[in-house]
Amino acid sequence: MLAGMNEDAFWQLIEDCRPTESDPDAEVLAATLTERLAESSLPWVIGFAEHLSWALYRLDRKEYGHGLGADAFLYTRAAVVAAGRTEFNRVLEEPSAFTPYARDLIWAEPLLYTPDRAYQRITGKEWDRETRYSYESCSNTQGWAD
Repeated sequence: MLAGMNEDAFWQLIEDCRPTESDPDAEVLAATLTERLAESSLPWVIGFAEHLSWALYRLDRKEYGHGLGADAFLYTRAAVVAAGRTEFNRVLEEPSAFTPYARDLIWAEPLLYTPDRAYQRITGKEWDRETRYSYESCSNTQGWAD
């Protein structure tokens, strides 16, 4: 358990907050997640940030990122997370499932700022945070090893 949130709770929160209508850039998802997290506790926000960074880190691999710039690759990985646990696991098991995200530039950049915005709403301060895993592109050295 990471700071009050386990992996199941992380994925359930994403699932509960995913809109039924089209949300191509995950703006609605991010806003809903921010609202839910801001109504919770700081340990829950920290746990969400940790699980988000772990999910993004796990997708930070050469077989997904070739041909994409660092930002495009990060935002595309965020889109896979925004698609939910089932899709995330499918992409981990079948790297070819990542191709439509990269080819069609499906991005979910707003998801990245969700914990920071919730933190600020709770505390009134900006969050100068570091998570256990970096979600910046190419930070997973094992994922990029030959």
